[in-house]
Amino acid sequence: MGDSTKRKRGSEIIDSNKSKTIKSNQSHSPHKNAKTKTGKKPLGIKSAGTYAKKSKSNAPIVDKSQMSKRDLRLASKEKTEARKKRRKQHYNLEKELAILWEKFRVSKARTVVKEDRSKFVSEALVKMRGKIPEIAGSHVSSRVLQSCVKFCSQAERDSVFEELRPHFITLSTNVYAVHLVNKLLDTASKNQLEWFISSLHGHVSSLLRHVVGSVVIEHAFHLSNASQKRRLLSELYSAELQLFKDMTVNNEGRIVDIISKIGLQKPSVVQHMTSVIQPILEKGIADHSIIHTLLLEYFSIADKTSARDVILQLSGSLLVRMLHTRDGSKVGILCIKHGQAKERKKIIKTMKGLISKIAIDRHSCLVLISILSLVDDTKFLTKIVICELQPILKNLLLDKNGRRPILQLLHPYCQSYFSQDELVSLNLLVPSLCEKDNEKLEKSNVAECGKKDPVVRRYELLIDSGLAESLVNTCIENLEELIFSQNGKDVIYEVAMGGVDKILFQSLSEKLSNLHEAIASLAAKPKTDESKEEHVFLNFHANRIIRKLILECPSFATTLWKSALKGNCQMWVDQGHSLKVVKAYLESSDSEVRDLAKTDLQPFIDSGMLKGLDCIQPE
Repeated sequence: MGDSTKRKRGSEIIDSNKSKTIKSNQSHSPHKNAKTKTGKKPLGIKSAGTYAKKSKSNAPIVDKSQMSKRDLRLASKEKTEARKKRRKQHYNLEKELAILWEKFRVSKARTVVKEDRSKFVSEALVKMRGKIPEIAGSHVSSRVLQSCVKFCSQAERDSVFEELRPHFITLSTNVYAVHLVNKLLDTASKNQLEWFISSLHGHVSSLLRHVVGSVVIEHAFHLSNASQKRRLLSELYSAELQLFKDMTVNNEGRIVDIISKIGLQKPSVVQHMTSVIQPILEKGIADHSIIHTLLLEYFSIADKTSARDVILQLSGSLLVRMLHTRDGSKVGILCIKHGQAKERKKIIKTMKGLISKIAIDRHSCLVLISILSLVDDTKFLTKIVICELQPILKNLLLDKNGRRPILQLLHPYCQSYFSQDELVSLNLLVPSLCEKDNEKLEKSNVAECGKKDPVVRRYELLIDSGLAESLVNTCIENLEELIFSQNGKDVIYEVAMGGVDKILFQSLSEKLSNLHEAIASLAAKPKTDESKEEHVFLNFHANRIIRKLILECPSFATTLWKSALKGNCQMWVDQGHSLKVVKAYLESSDSEVRDLAKTDLQPFIDSGMLKGLDCIQPE
């Protein structure tokens, strides 16, 4: 007992000595409540509260090293679920909707019976009722709602539309809800669409400046009728039109007409439109047709400085993204026409790798035509444009739009290949950047904006670049396919003619003679009833081109007569289409061509097989 008592007293003495030592150390510690001259504690010293918080933690300590991988995954999943529940108000509802969505959405792996889908869609809509505006911005729930709107009944769709009415503007700027808004607009009735267009009043310019909101404005613009489009655009023209609906002109679409009819001040309109356009372009929002229309109207009234600033801002990748629309291509033509040499080169450089796509597009091909007609640096064009067109010449010649840049070089601004509206587009000018008066503006030629002679430019692009030689070779190699096609036949004609001013004959006369002989050889093939292929004289497209060449190209007419028709007229006079080819020799304005056919065709004229030709038959 004495030994144990001594041990206890000894341990107490040791403990008391330790506590005294700790207290003395704390009292002598230089960091105890130490502060710098500025009154702050030195770095590296934590307050007592920091340690106290850690010590107060009541969470159970789990040794993760003793847990299996499965338990770790489950623990992590539970932790994630708890975090999502705290963060999302309708987390459980979204989870239920996702399970329902899997039952009624269509996938490649399975199909859903219509009756079952309707039941699941109705169930999902019942669960969402009253909460749709809150969950429409969620990634999953928004997709569920889109599917519901797609497959639900019209009454259910109207119910969703009504519930979202007060929230459309807010949802239009949400990255997930924007798809739901567009889906509702696609399925909206005329009254609903009219209400939505009216609800955008005062918000059009702000939404256009928003990357997501601009998508909704463009979609509404696409679905709108002419009157609704004018209302959307007029808000971007002037602050007065934005504030007062009654000032919107229903029958006037052009900004010039609105200014003259209402009496707006042109400088204030330009200033307002500049304030709308600049932020949109600075954010790189350039894909929408409403913006292209706005820019086109802006160029019609902008002063010289403002117009040049916008052209400079557009010169580059922004302009390339505009060329797929009608008004966007017009803006592109204006930028090419009035841009400086440096700006033109910058635009063309951004097209590198996209020339083939631009060439076959209905609208953007006009910009490419404008480039080939205006840019004087033909070596640069050869390097960027021509080199990209040469490997795909066959596909271009067979394409309705792809052939037009080639036809422009062979026969510029031909009304047979361009509509009147397209020719007007190619002749567009910015009034403030043109020094001519109004009368000369209307009569101005698009080629006048380039310094180089148009004939010299065409020669360099066709002959010096090697494009013409590749073009003739492509026509010879693919003659039958091209001459039988609706699009390729015109290229065959223009190449065989040597261009509008015989530009190809200057250096490729031998190649063109080979093309003439190839056409004649194709025509010289015998016609048999067993053959499945239609003869070139009987084909709807080919015989018209051959007839045209006979009338306008004496060298071709001579080659064709000697190779295919001399002594063989009997078999072709009886046919409908081929008869036109034979008649062409008698209708030709060239006396040598008429003399070729005089002997062989006289018996058919005397017998009455060739009627209506008495006035032009050879003496």
